[in-house]
Formats: sequence, structure tokens, C-alpha cells
Amino acid sequence: MHIRKATPADYPEIMRVWESSVLATHHFLLLTDFQLFKNIIPTQMLPVLDLYVISEDRITGVLGVSGENLEMLFIDAASRGKGYGKALVEFALKELHVKKVDVNEQNEQAVGFYLKSGFVQTGRSERDGMGKPYPLLHMEYNPYAF
Repeated sequence: MHIRKATPADYPEIMRVWESSVLATHHFLLLTDFQLFKNIIPTQMLPVLDLYVISEDRITGVLGVSGENLEMLFIDAASRGKGYGKALVEFALKELHVKKVDVNEQNEQAVGFYLKSGFVQTGRSERDGMGKPYPLLHMEYNPYAF
């Protein structure tokens, strides 16, 4: 596994990973919202994040960070359960000093993953950052939470 800083040339592969991951985990997402996010992420979100990718033969995961916030973590559906997410979170915590993440409450697998990774819930919002009706759990890293 190799983690490296992403470049704009990686955006098509990042979006491939994003789409694969979201289709596998975000069953609650309306199709219209999926299409909206698919359209705005490459132009409005990726350029403003510090992006990293993890790969072997091809990109299998993407990590997006802003300050001490983990803004996105997506693993290609075919590569889930192989340690890529864990490696990216450990990299984010140790190398990028990430302390917080917001996670869709309805994405129970992601909530469990972050709890297992040492994050604890510190709050909740009824709507996501775009005002959509997807509740968010606000979480902070607590190395003593295990």
C-alpha cells in the first residue's frame, strides 16, 4: 500500500472510487442528490481539500482533509475490508493531525468504522452541510476511547 498526495490528474480515478464507495454504502441517498454530489465534488470540493490516495496497482482509496477535519474517506467497493481505510485514517491521525470527522448517521458501517478507529460522538445535526436531510454525527478522535 502506498499513500501519496493526489493531483488534479487523479480526479477521474478519485471520482471512480467515490462513486463505487457511495453506491455500496449510501443506500439512503436519493438519486437526485447522488447526481448533484457527483457533479459538484470534482469542481467545488476536491480543489479545496488536501487530497491523498492509497494505491497498489491503481487507486483504491481517497482521503480528503481540511485543517484538522477529515472531510472525505472513500474506498473502492471491491477493496473494502482489506485495510485501506484503516491505513488512511492512521495516516490522517499521525501525519496530518486530524481530530474531527462528520459522518452520515445512516451510514452505519462508517459510524462503526470511526468508533472502532477511536472517534467518539460529540454532537449531531439533522441536516448535512448542504442542508440536505441526511443527519450527521460529529465525532472527535479520542485515543483513550478504546
